[in-house]
Amino acid sequence: MVGNGVLLKHSANCTGSGLLLRDIYERAGLPKGLFGVLLITHDQSDAVIEHKLVRGVTLTGSDKAGRTVGQKAAALSKKTVLELGSNDAYMVFDDADLDLAIKTCVQGRLFNNGQTCVAAKRFIVTEKNYDAFVEGYAAAFKDVTMGDPNDEDTQLGPLVSRSQRDQIHKQVEESVAKGAKIIAGGATPDRTGWFYPATALVDVAPGQPAYDDEIFGPVASIIRASDDEDAMRIANDSRYGLGGGIFSKDVDRAVKMASTYFDTGMVNINTYAIASPDMPFGGVKDSGYGREHGDVGLKEFVNVKAITIGA
Repeated sequence: MVGNGVLLKHSANCTGSGLLLRDIYERAGLPKGLFGVLLITHDQSDAVIEHKLVRGVTLTGSDKAGRTVGQKAAALSKKTVLELGSNDAYMVFDDADLDLAIKTCVQGRLFNNGQTCVAAKRFIVTEKNYDAFVEGYAAAFKDVTMGDPNDEDTQLGPLVSRSQRDQIHKQVEESVAKGAKIIAGGATPDRTGWFYPATALVDVAPGQPAYDDEIFGPVASIIRASDDEDAMRIANDSRYGLGGGIFSKDVDRAVKMASTYFDTGMVNINTYAIASPDMPFGGVKDSGYGREHGDVGLKEFVNVKAITIGA
């Protein structure tokens, strides 16, 4: 939109969608080559970053990958925008609409089979609502139908790869070994495809992958808080800060809590949303820096030029 050519180095897991994007743009009239898809390795990516015609680099991926790419670009004095990992916290305050919170938090965790940077991942529930939330959430997760994504009755499809499925199960098992308890799912199904069931954990605490790390799949971490302020403390107790949410009937107070105390880039109140083209998208801490979307995102990779004319 601002005249930049783009070179996409996609994940090896999604070559088809990368090429399809290019084809869609060109069918819509974009000049050939303005949006290029690179079928290259990570090592070859370094050479692309080094090329003199590349003026900026943006990456969506893990915080580890972000540090690698960010360091490479910084060594060359090139601008970067990094959208990295997350462990998004959704808080259920004392005055929350509990039915809405359960329904929305289930949907927020299972979107794209949980393989979404801004999927709802940690659910921090105050003492007042904790038992009822756990009961309702577990029941909903146990009722989720796995199957072919093309089937209208399917609620949860397979994961992107065997390695991804195995990594998720390893994180669940390690969390359980360190004190977490499974209340739904948790077992790798014996079926064709890299499926993993909707899994919910309670007794989640620091030191467990379910608390500290990003689980990129359909695994929910439910954490007890004493009150609303304690819930906010736990939500901020993360190296990540991409998105998150608050459930409360007092919307004005929720907005104040979100804007003043919640250390994250994006907040949903009484809802779950992925992204909007007109709203800035991005995070803080190990979730990266810079913004995509909206006026802010549009200006990340432009040269703001000052021209002075003499009298």
